[in-house]
Amino acid sequence: MADTATPLPPDLEELIGRIRRQREESEKFVAEQKKLMAESMKLELEAKKFEHEARKLEHEARKLERDRMLAPWQIALSGMAAGAAFFGAGAAFVKLIGS
Repeated sequence: MADTATPLPPDLEELIGRIRRQREESEKFVAEQKKLMAESMKLELEAKKFEHEARKLEHEARKLERDRMLAPWQIALSGMAAGAAFFGAGAAFVKLIGS
C-alpha cells in the first residue's frame, strides 16, 4: 500500500486554515498577556518602592518637626550650661586670685 496523499476537499482545507489562523491569534494573545502581566508586576514593585520611600520621608518629617519643637529648649539648656560653666570658671578664677 502506497501512502499517497489524497487532496482534501476545499471546505476542509478552508476549515484547517481557519483553525491554524485562530491558533496563531491565540498564541499571539497569550504572549501579549504574559508581556502585560510582567509589566504589571514590574509596576507593582515600583509602586511598593515608592510607598516605602514615602514612609521613610514621613518618618523624617516627623523627626524634623520634633527637632523643630525642641530647638528652643535646646537653646535654653545650652545657655544655662554655658552660664554655669562661666560661673564655675569665674569662681575658680576668684579662688585662684584670692589665695
